[in-house]
Amino acid sequence: MSTAQTKHQESVIAAKPAMDTLRILSLVLIAVGIVISGYLSYVKLTNVAMVCVESGAFNCEVVQNSAYSRLFGIPIAWLGLATYLVMGAIILLEKRVAFLREYSAIMVFGINLFGWLFSMWLVYVQVVLLKALCPWCLSHEVVITILFVISGLRLRRSLSA
Repeated sequence: MSTAQTKHQESVIAAKPAMDTLRILSLVLIAVGIVISGYLSYVKLTNVAMVCVESGAFNCEVVQNSAYSRLFGIPIAWLGLATYLVMGAIILLEKRVAFLREYSAIMVFGINLFGWLFSMWLVYVQVVLLKALCPWCLSHEVVITILFVISGLRLRRSLSA
């Protein structure tokens, strides 16, 4: 075995624990995202009053009932929940399905990139257009941002391995 092959194998072995740590962090953040978007979906589906901090700039009702809370008639919360479920399924199955073993990092990054960009637009909508903030929505945006960074790291490590 050549020195180059040995060094490549050593770098792959060294990257494995970091990849597993990033995978676990991704799954934890996805679980948090499912809880947040699941609650928002439940509120939208049942029309119950949302638990919210109603003071100053915080007003969940304005955000949840605005014209921006739906996309093509579908509640944004449902789309967020679906996004987390799809990313979670891809990550959970990436070690079992050959196609996902090779392409899961880029798929999750692509989905996450779109979700992050859309979430940043929603922050703009809350701050500039509605002049009202929803703590639940903002917590989702924090989760999707951290997940975006982690999925970028996973993609980089996947491409270099």
